[in-house]
Amino acid sequence: MMNRVVIVGRLTKDPDLRYTPSGVPTASFTIAVNRTFTNQQGEREADFINVVVWRKPAENVANFLKKGSLAGVDGRLQTRNYEGQDGKRVWVTEVVAESVQFLEPKQSSNQSNNQQRQSEDPFQGGQPIDITDDGLPF
Repeated sequence: MMNRVVIVGRLTKDPDLRYTPSGVPTASFTIAVNRTFTNQQGEREADFINVVVWRKPAENVANFLKKGSLAGVDGRLQTRNYEGQDGKRVWVTEVVAESVQFLEPKQSSNQSNNQQRQSEDPFQGGQPIDITDDGLPF
């Protein structure tokens, strides 16, 4: 049996970080994933997929991702249910993430920091690298 989900999309709002009574961090967020086809009006629709992540990755998600961030999620699909306030059974389907990849660099609020980082790029100067073709891994 196999239960594997891999999705890439943008967060629809900031992640919600919470802690269990025993102190285990968990973050939940919704990711918008564009469909590969367009509707009858020629517009591209999206699916909005709920994601839950646990422990240290949950804290990382809460610290580094925000609404609009591009992220890749690798995990499994899980269905659970509970009794709602109206007494009816509520079913929830969500991705339980094993890993979340941050697919964009963290945005710098200070432009000069960004320029400073660029000047620290060892390849920016265009200096030749002394390596023979035999030393290349491909």
